[in-house]
Amino acid sequence: MTDDDRVFKALADPTRRFLLDLLFARDGRTLTQLDSELEMTRFGVMKHLRVLEDAGLVVTRRSGREKRHYLNSVPIRLIHDRWIDKYTERQVSALVDLKKELEEDMTTTTGTTQVHRVYIRATPQAIWDALTRPEWTDRYGYRGRYHYEPEPRTGASFRVLAGPELQAAGMPEVVVQGEVIEADPPRRLVQSWQAQWEPVEGVTRLTYEIEEGEGGVCKLTVTHELAGAPGVAAMVAGAHEGQGAGGGWDQVLSDLKSLLETGHRLYG
Repeated sequence: MTDDDRVFKALADPTRRFLLDLLFARDGRTLTQLDSELEMTRFGVMKHLRVLEDAGLVVTRRSGREKRHYLNSVPIRLIHDRWIDKYTERQVSALVDLKKELEEDMTTTTGTTQVHRVYIRATPQAIWDALTRPEWTDRYGYRGRYHYEPEPRTGASFRVLAGPELQAAGMPEVVVQGEVIEADPPRRLVQSWQAQWEPVEGVTRLTYEIEEGEGGVCKLTVTHELAGAPGVAAMVAGAHEGQGAGGGWDQVLSDLKSLLETGHRLYG
């Protein structure tokens, strides 16, 4: 069974779609919180969540003794790019505009965490380089140039400089700045991350985790802790108008996957 098959199978069931809607409305729920919304046994809800996890649509994360569930929209983005976009480009464009308008009113204005995951047929080092080296970062997603001083290691500072697309969207020269909190190349990178566009909000925390799997495929998990930065949360969720290139973490990671696997970006 291919990754696409698992996603289509998971989405075919109305209960699983309802669970995804619950996580879309409020991410990071526990099993008890999800179970309370459904008229079925706890075991039944666990089975549905397991199917969603196998398809990559749900990612779990421990928070103390609790196990929280997060919506991972990257597989849906990949399905969209592969099976919908090329057939219904005009219609999808209109729907995306409508989706953005609707999501403007649904964006949480309090603390939130976003967890995204994608599977990439590339080495851990290649993924690490694509995340940290400017000659790679300006080729996908928002196309910003990452500059670490002196290199991506613990204690280093970094800046993200706006490329032509972001400049055209009215972004400042320095789009993001922060410091490396933890670096374990090519496996884990944790950094403070503060957007510099107006209005400047609080410092967020961004974690990249790269895990090597079978058959030359690595799992990249991106966790963005966005407490105190509702505007940034909306933007990196792809729900913010006028953001230029990129379209949120799901589109950035889809673009990165395509670039590393085929040598070509998906957008632009």
